[in-house]
Amino acid sequence: MAEWDGLGPLLTIQKTVSFNFEINDYFQVLISNSNRMKTFFTISMFLMLVFCVNAQKQKDKVDFKVNYDKEIETLTKNKAIQQAFRVIDELEPQTTQDLILLTEIPAPPFMETARGLQFKKMLEEAGADKVWIDEVGNVIALRKGKVPGRVVALDAHLDTVFPEGTDVKVKIIGDTLKAPGIGDDTRGLAVVIAVLRAMESANVETSADVVLIGSVGEEGLGDLRGVKHIFEKGDLKIDSWISIDGGEIGRMVTGGLGSIRYKVTFHGPGGHSWGAFGLANPHHAMGKAIDIFSEEASKFTATGSKVSFNVGRIGGGTSVNSIPFESWMEVDMRAIEPERLKKIDEIFNASMKRGLEEYNSGVSKGEKLTLEIEMIGLRPSGVQTSELPVIQRSMAAAKYFKADASISPSSTNSNIPISLGIPSITIGRGGIGGGAHSLDEWWINQNGAEAIKFALLLTVAEAGIAK
Repeated sequence: MAEWDGLGPLLTIQKTVSFNFEINDYFQVLISNSNRMKTFFTISMFLMLVFCVNAQKQKDKVDFKVNYDKEIETLTKNKAIQQAFRVIDELEPQTTQDLILLTEIPAPPFMETARGLQFKKMLEEAGADKVWIDEVGNVIALRKGKVPGRVVALDAHLDTVFPEGTDVKVKIIGDTLKAPGIGDDTRGLAVVIAVLRAMESANVETSADVVLIGSVGEEGLGDLRGVKHIFEKGDLKIDSWISIDGGEIGRMVTGGLGSIRYKVTFHGPGGHSWGAFGLANPHHAMGKAIDIFSEEASKFTATGSKVSFNVGRIGGGTSVNSIPFESWMEVDMRAIEPERLKKIDEIFNASMKRGLEEYNSGVSKGEKLTLEIEMIGLRPSGVQTSELPVIQRSMAAAKYFKADASISPSSTNSNIPISLGIPSITIGRGGIGGGAHSLDEWWINQNGAEAIKFALLLTVAEAGIAK
């Protein structure tokens, strides 16, 4: 989901897409960690970024001759758009049924297939020109434009955070729908379907091709794998990216909050707590390493732009009276600025090695401990200028719907295209809701149709209305 971190509005004084790192240094970091990456994607993605960023700075600069408020106002007066808005209102019962149907199909991490098949069927029934499922499970629909060459993407993610076996039956209590995943991001999927239904019913013709996507692997250890695949190995050449993931329609994500995640394991011989006392203890070593990291990272994060670090999970050991043979933890670090993310990564790796060395220096009995550091997640960060047309259009559209517009960074599917210099934004799914990532998640359809109209308006504005 869009993880709202309360970082405040994204600075709007940036004049070009900004990537704050030294290319050679960061490449060396990537190479040094490449044996721990699950795929070759990460290195190739950043190589693409290096070659694309300078060219991208020359693209997509705002045309100050364009009055985006006027552009949106003119578009809303188009007869086909007005008809599409009416269709969206008429489709509200159908959209609610779509939401309930999709929510009740479990989509645990890495197990999105069943929901993806249903989403594919719905896109086909809605009238897409072509629908397919790619190698990793992304569901992609093409709605052809009148002028080949440009592609605008509208995305929501299929997966939820809930494990297999979670009860996802929707409970209707008055005007409230309650179920795990009802909002994040199943509502986003329902919005995508409704946008396509409305465009087809009202015969809204665009200049550019529009692709509608149900992506896999947005949450947690999914590590944005669906969108990574689209941009690394897919055949689509996407020019503008819109994700639906978040709350109210005025809240827009325009910056990529990057993250690096590790699983760290200290290995030892293990033994009986009394009989083998004196053998190296992985738990003790990991505690030392955490303490070193926390102290060093706290110094670094005390100044400069925000960087976070967190030891989220810890495990290992067999019983209270056994010296564990391993101790593991999972760590998450985040930053908006790539250079800051790189630095906290360096501090982390150095702290783990220092913790191991300091602990092993005191081991006098048996084998010394070994350390394994596995990268389990890498979400690149990036900053965009607020002057990009997709951002200006979204703000103008929010104004049209009388929504309070704000822009901020977060961790969403948009991280990937943002890092590649592709104009991108993540918009809200509308309505009101709460309890995201909990079993008590809920959603109320309060002016929810406006969010669908907002998504349609922005998508058509980006794709261009066919003359």
